[in-house]
Amino acid sequence: MAINWFPGHMHKARKEIKKVMPQMDLIIEVLDARIPFSSENPLVPNLRGDTPLIKVLNKRDLADPAITERWQTWLEKERGVRAITLTHNQRNEALDILRLAEEMTPDHDRQKSALRVMILGIPNVGKSTIINTLAGRPVAKTGNEPAVTRAQQAIKLPDNILLYDTPGFLWPKLSPEACGYRLAITGAIRSAVLDFEDVALFEADYLLQAYPESVRARYGLESLPNDGIGLMDAIAEKRRFFGRGGIPDLHKVSEVLLNEFRSGKLGRISLETPDMVEAEAREAAEHEARKAAEKEARANTRGTGGKRGRSDKH
Repeated sequence: MAINWFPGHMHKARKEIKKVMPQMDLIIEVLDARIPFSSENPLVPNLRGDTPLIKVLNKRDLADPAITERWQTWLEKERGVRAITLTHNQRNEALDILRLAEEMTPDHDRQKSALRVMILGIPNVGKSTIINTLAGRPVAKTGNEPAVTRAQQAIKLPDNILLYDTPGFLWPKLSPEACGYRLAITGAIRSAVLDFEDVALFEADYLLQAYPESVRARYGLESLPNDGIGLMDAIAEKRRFFGRGGIPDLHKVSEVLLNEFRSGKLGRISLETPDMVEAEAREAAEHEARKAAEKEARANTRGTGGKRGRSDKH
Protein backbone atom coordinates (compact mmCIF):
# COMPACT_ATOMS: atom_id res chain seq x y z
CA MET A 1 0.00 0.00 0.00
CA ALA A 2 1.41 3.38 -0.99
CA ILE A 3 0.26 6.16 1.34
CA ASN A 4 0.48 9.65 -0.11
CA TRP A 5 -1.25 12.22 2.05
CA PHE A 6 -0.16 15.80 1.41
CA PRO A 7 -3.05 18.31 1.72
CA GLY A 8 -2.68 21.83 0.36
CA HIS A 9 -2.24 23.46 3.75
CA MET A 10 0.76 21.18 4.41
CA HIS A 11 2.39 22.25 1.15
CA LYS A 12 1.94 25.86 2.26
CA ALA A 13 3.40 25.06 5.69
CA ARG A 14 6.51 23.55 4.15
CA LYS A 15 7.11 26.71 2.11
CA GLU A 16 6.66 28.92 5.17
CA ILE A 17 9.01 26.80 7.29
CA LYS A 18 11.66 26.85 4.56
CA LYS A 19 11.50 30.64 4.56
CA VAL A 20 11.61 31.14 8.35
CA MET A 21 13.91 28.33 9.57
CA PRO A 22 17.22 30.05 8.61
CA GLN A 23 16.29 32.88 11.01
CA MET A 24 16.00 30.55 14.02
CA ASP A 25 18.53 30.17 16.85
CA LEU A 26 17.32 26.68 17.80
CA ILE A 27 14.96 24.03 16.41
CA ILE A 28 12.86 21.54 18.36
CA GLU A 29 11.51 18.54 16.46
CA VAL A 30 8.94 16.44 18.29
CA LEU A 31 9.03 12.74 17.37
CA ASP A 32 6.89 9.77 18.32
CA ALA A 33 9.09 7.58 20.55
CA ARG A 34 7.48 4.48 19.02
CA ILE A 35 8.62 5.50 15.50
CA PRO A 36 11.50 7.99 15.80
CA PHE A 37 12.70 7.43 12.23
CA SER A 38 9.31 7.34 10.53
CA SER A 39 8.14 10.45 12.41
CA GLU A 40 11.27 12.43 11.48
CA ASN A 41 10.81 14.89 8.66
CA PRO A 42 13.55 14.29 6.07
CA LEU A 43 13.31 17.93 4.95
CA VAL A 44 14.64 19.22 8.29
CA PRO A 45 18.37 18.36 7.93
CA ASN A 46 18.70 20.33 4.69
CA LEU A 47 16.63 23.24 5.97
CA ARG A 48 18.30 23.68 9.39
CA GLY A 49 21.93 23.88 8.28
CA ASP A 50 24.09 24.25 11.42
CA THR A 51 21.26 25.40 13.70
CA PRO A 52 21.20 23.37 16.97
CA LEU A 53 18.43 20.77 17.04
CA ILE A 54 16.63 19.10 19.96
CA LYS A 55 14.92 15.81 19.10
CA VAL A 56 12.09 15.19 21.56
CA LEU A 57 10.97 11.56 21.72
CA ASN A 58 7.44 12.06 22.99
CA LYS A 59 5.06 9.35 24.30
CA ARG A 60 7.96 7.50 25.88
CA ASP A 61 5.49 5.75 28.19
CA LEU A 62 4.00 3.93 25.16
CA ALA A 63 7.34 2.83 23.64
CA ASP A 64 9.69 -0.05 24.40
CA PRO A 65 12.18 1.52 26.89
CA ALA A 66 15.21 -0.50 25.72
CA ILE A 67 14.64 0.46 22.10
CA THR A 68 14.02 4.12 23.01
CA GLU A 69 17.42 4.22 24.70
CA ARG A 70 19.02 2.91 21.51
CA TRP A 71 17.24 5.58 19.50
CA GLN A 72 18.60 8.37 21.71
CA THR A 73 22.16 7.21 21.04
CA TRP A 74 21.48 6.82 17.30
CA LEU A 75 19.93 10.27 16.90
CA GLU A 76 22.75 12.04 18.72
CA LYS A 77 25.27 10.76 16.18
CA GLU A 78 24.18 13.69 14.00
CA ARG A 79 26.18 16.87 14.57
CA GLY A 80 24.47 19.52 16.69
CA VAL A 81 21.66 17.20 17.79
CA ARG A 82 20.56 16.32 21.32
CA ALA A 83 17.77 13.84 22.05
CA ILE A 84 15.53 13.70 25.12
CA THR A 85 12.48 11.64 25.99
CA LEU A 86 9.13 12.76 27.40
CA THR A 87 6.07 11.19 28.91
CA HIS A 88 3.21 13.26 27.54
CA ASN A 89 1.47 15.64 29.97
CA GLN A 90 4.42 15.72 32.39
CA ARG A 91 5.17 19.43 32.92
CA ASN A 92 8.47 19.01 34.79
CA GLU A 93 9.86 16.78 32.06
CA ALA A 94 8.76 19.17 29.32
CA LEU A 95 10.54 22.06 31.04
CA ASP A 96 13.80 20.16 30.52
CA ILE A 97 13.47 21.24 26.90
CA LEU A 98 13.98 24.87 27.89
CA ARG A 99 16.97 24.03 30.08
CA LEU A 100 18.53 22.10 27.23
CA ALA A 101 17.81 24.99 24.84
CA GLU A 102 19.80 27.32 27.08
CA GLU A 103 22.66 24.81 27.26
CA MET A 104 22.79 24.50 23.47
CA THR A 105 22.85 28.28 22.81
CA PRO A 106 25.51 29.53 25.28
CA ASP A 107 26.55 32.50 23.14
CA HIS A 108 23.08 34.00 22.79
CA ASP A 109 22.47 37.03 25.05
CA ARG A 110 18.78 37.01 25.93
CA GLN A 111 19.13 40.44 27.53
CA LYS A 112 19.70 41.87 24.07
CA SER A 113 17.36 39.77 21.95
CA ALA A 114 14.84 36.95 22.24
CA LEU A 115 15.97 33.41 21.61
CA ARG A 116 14.08 32.41 18.46
CA VAL A 117 13.02 28.79 18.63
CA MET A 118 11.02 26.84 16.05
CA ILE A 119 9.06 23.77 17.14
CA LEU A 120 7.78 21.33 14.57
CA GLY A 121 6.55 17.79 14.26
CA ILE A 122 4.32 15.59 12.17
CA PRO A 123 0.57 15.45 12.88
CA ASN A 124 -0.67 13.86 16.10
CA VAL A 125 2.78 13.59 17.69
CA GLY A 126 1.84 15.70 20.73
CA LYS A 127 3.51 18.96 19.73
CA SER A 128 0.64 21.23 20.76
CA THR A 129 0.41 19.64 24.21
CA ILE A 130 4.13 20.28 24.74
CA ILE A 131 3.73 23.90 23.66
CA ASN A 132 0.90 24.46 26.14
CA THR A 133 3.03 22.91 28.87
CA LEU A 134 6.02 25.14 28.08
CA ALA A 135 3.82 28.24 27.94
CA GLY A 136 1.94 27.33 31.10
CA ARG A 137 -1.34 28.19 29.40
CA PRO A 138 -3.48 26.92 26.50
CA VAL A 139 -2.02 28.66 23.46
CA ALA A 140 -2.06 25.81 20.93
CA LYS A 141 -5.05 23.74 19.90
CA THR A 142 -4.92 20.04 20.74
CA GLY A 143 -6.94 17.12 19.41
CA ASN A 144 -6.94 13.43 18.60
CA GLU A 145 -7.16 14.01 14.84
CA PRO A 146 -3.98 14.95 12.95
CA ALA A 147 -3.38 18.37 11.40
CA VAL A 148 -5.08 20.48 14.09
CA THR A 149 -2.57 23.34 13.79
CA ARG A 150 -3.05 25.10 10.45
CA ALA A 151 -0.96 28.29 10.65
CA GLN A 152 2.29 29.53 12.18
CA GLN A 153 2.11 31.50 15.40
CA ALA A 154 4.73 33.10 17.67
CA ILE A 155 4.39 32.39 21.40
CA LYS A 156 6.16 34.34 24.13
CA LEU A 157 7.79 32.07 26.73
CA PRO A 158 9.61 32.94 29.97
CA ASP A 159 13.27 33.99 29.88
CA ASN A 160 12.81 35.92 26.64
CA ILE A 161 12.16 32.93 24.39
CA LEU A 162 10.02 33.38 21.30
CA LEU A 163 8.59 30.03 20.20
CA TYR A 164 7.40 29.68 16.63
CA ASP A 165 4.73 27.01 16.34
CA THR A 166 4.30 25.40 12.93
CA PRO A 167 1.58 23.23 11.41
CA GLY A 168 2.25 19.52 11.58
CA PHE A 169 3.06 18.33 8.09
CA LEU A 170 4.14 15.16 6.37
CA TRP A 171 6.38 14.93 3.36
CA PRO A 172 5.16 14.28 -0.19
CA LYS A 173 6.64 10.80 -0.50
CA LEU A 174 6.49 8.42 2.47
CA SER A 175 9.53 6.24 1.83
CA PRO A 176 10.48 3.53 2.57
CA GLU A 177 6.93 2.21 2.27
CA ALA A 178 7.06 0.70 5.77
CA CYS A 179 7.28 4.25 7.18
CA GLY A 180 3.84 4.99 5.79
CA TYR A 181 2.39 1.95 7.53
CA ARG A 182 3.96 2.89 10.86
CA LEU A 183 2.67 6.44 10.62
CA ALA A 184 -0.78 5.05 9.90
CA ILE A 185 -0.64 2.68 12.87
CA THR A 186 0.21 5.48 15.29
CA GLY A 187 -2.51 7.79 13.94
CA ALA A 188 -0.36 10.39 12.17
CA ILE A 189 -2.48 10.02 9.03
CA ARG A 190 -6.22 10.63 8.97
CA SER A 191 -8.36 7.53 9.17
CA ALA A 192 -10.32 8.60 6.09
CA VAL A 193 -7.36 7.94 3.77
CA LEU A 194 -6.48 4.51 5.18
CA ASP A 195 -7.35 0.95 4.36
CA PHE A 196 -7.89 -0.17 7.96
CA GLU A 197 -7.44 -3.84 7.22
CA ASP A 198 -4.23 -3.33 5.25
CA VAL A 199 -2.66 -1.25 8.02
CA ALA A 200 -3.80 -3.65 10.76
CA LEU A 201 -2.39 -6.61 8.84
CA PHE A 202 1.01 -4.89 8.73
CA GLU A 203 0.75 -4.34 12.50
CA ALA A 204 -0.31 -7.94 13.14
CA ASP A 205 2.65 -9.34 11.18
CA TYR A 206 5.06 -7.10 13.07
CA LEU A 207 3.61 -7.90 16.51
CA LEU A 208 3.92 -11.63 15.90
CA GLN A 209 7.57 -11.17 15.00
CA ALA A 210 8.65 -8.61 17.62
CA TYR A 211 6.22 -8.97 20.55
CA PRO A 212 4.67 -12.46 20.42
CA GLU A 213 4.17 -12.78 24.18
CA SER A 214 2.36 -9.44 24.37
CA VAL A 215 -0.03 -10.66 21.68
CA ARG A 216 -0.56 -14.01 23.40
CA ALA A 217 -1.31 -12.36 26.76
CA ARG A 218 -3.59 -9.63 25.42
CA TYR A 219 -5.81 -11.87 23.32
CA GLY A 220 -5.66 -15.01 25.45
CA LEU A 221 -4.20 -17.23 22.75
CA GLU A 222 -2.94 -20.70 23.64
CA SER A 223 -0.81 -20.87 20.52
CA LEU A 224 0.32 -18.19 18.10
CA PRO A 225 -0.67 -18.20 14.40
CA ASN A 226 1.97 -18.29 11.70
CA ASP A 227 1.12 -14.94 10.12
CA GLY A 228 -0.80 -11.71 10.50
CA ILE A 229 -4.00 -12.83 8.81
CA GLY A 230 -4.03 -15.88 11.09
CA LEU A 231 -3.72 -13.59 14.10
CA MET A 232 -6.60 -11.45 12.91
CA ASP A 233 -8.76 -14.55 12.46
CA ALA A 234 -7.81 -15.72 15.97
CA ILE A 235 -8.79 -12.35 17.47
CA ALA A 236 -12.11 -12.50 15.63
CA GLU A 237 -12.69 -15.93 17.17
CA LYS A 238 -11.83 -14.76 20.68
CA ARG A 239 -13.85 -11.53 20.49
CA ARG A 240 -16.72 -13.09 18.54
CA PHE A 241 -16.35 -10.67 15.64
CA PHE A 242 -18.29 -12.41 12.86
CA GLY A 243 -20.36 -11.23 9.95
CA ARG A 244 -22.94 -13.03 7.90
CA GLY A 245 -22.26 -16.69 7.39
CA GLY A 246 -19.78 -16.76 10.26
CA ILE A 247 -17.10 -14.89 8.28
CA PRO A 248 -14.55 -13.08 10.52
CA ASP A 249 -15.22 -9.32 10.62
CA LEU A 250 -11.71 -8.13 9.85
CA HIS A 251 -12.73 -4.48 9.95
CA LYS A 252 -13.69 -4.79 13.62
CA VAL A 253 -10.51 -6.73 14.32
CA SER A 254 -8.50 -3.98 12.59
CA GLU A 255 -10.09 -1.30 14.77
CA VAL A 256 -9.23 -3.32 17.89
CA LEU A 257 -5.60 -3.82 16.86
CA LEU A 258 -5.05 -0.17 15.99
CA ASN A 259 -6.91 1.28 18.98
CA GLU A 260 -5.29 -1.04 21.50
CA PHE A 261 -1.84 -0.25 20.17
CA ARG A 262 -2.48 3.50 20.29
CA SER A 263 -3.89 3.37 23.82
CA GLY A 264 -1.04 1.23 25.16
CA LYS A 265 -3.25 -1.74 26.01
CA LEU A 266 -0.90 -4.02 24.07
CA GLY A 267 1.99 -2.86 26.24
CA ARG A 268 5.02 -0.67 25.57
CA ILE A 269 5.79 -1.35 21.92
CA SER A 270 8.17 0.26 19.43
CA LEU A 271 7.51 -0.29 15.75
CA GLU A 272 11.09 0.20 14.53
CA THR A 273 14.72 -0.06 15.62
CA PRO A 274 17.82 1.74 14.31
CA ASP A 275 19.13 -1.45 12.69
CA MET A 276 15.77 -2.08 11.02
CA VAL A 277 15.44 1.36 9.44
CA GLU A 278 19.06 1.43 8.30
CA ALA A 279 18.48 -1.83 6.45
CA GLU A 280 15.22 -0.51 4.97
CA ALA A 281 16.91 2.71 3.86
CA ARG A 282 19.66 0.75 2.11
CA GLU A 283 17.10 -1.46 0.40
CA ALA A 284 15.06 1.57 -0.71
CA ALA A 285 18.18 3.31 -2.07
CA GLU A 286 19.19 0.18 -3.97
CA HIS A 287 15.66 -0.11 -5.37
CA GLU A 288 15.72 3.51 -6.56
CA ALA A 289 19.16 3.01 -8.10
CA ARG A 290 17.94 -0.05 -10.01
CA LYS A 291 14.89 1.86 -11.26
CA ALA A 292 17.09 4.74 -12.43
CA ALA A 293 19.46 2.35 -14.20
CA GLU A 294 16.56 0.57 -15.91
CA LYS A 295 15.08 3.87 -17.00
CA GLU A 296 18.40 5.01 -18.43
CA ALA A 297 18.83 1.68 -20.22
CA ARG A 298 15.36 1.98 -21.79
CA ALA A 299 16.12 5.53 -22.88
CA ASN A 300 19.40 4.43 -24.47
CA THR A 301 17.64 1.56 -26.24
CA ARG A 302 15.01 3.89 -27.65
CA GLY A 303 17.68 6.35 -28.68
CA THR A 304 19.71 3.82 -30.66
CA GLY A 305 16.80 1.76 -31.92
CA GLY A 306 14.91 4.74 -33.22
CA LYS A 307 17.64 5.93 -35.58
CA ARG A 308 17.54 4.87 -39.20
CA GLY A 309 20.35 4.88 -41.70
CA ARG A 310 20.33 7.94 -44.00
CA SER A 311 21.14 7.52 -47.68
CA ASP A 312 23.02 10.35 -49.36
CA LYS A 313 21.36 12.13 -52.26
CA HIS A 314 23.48 12.88 -55.28
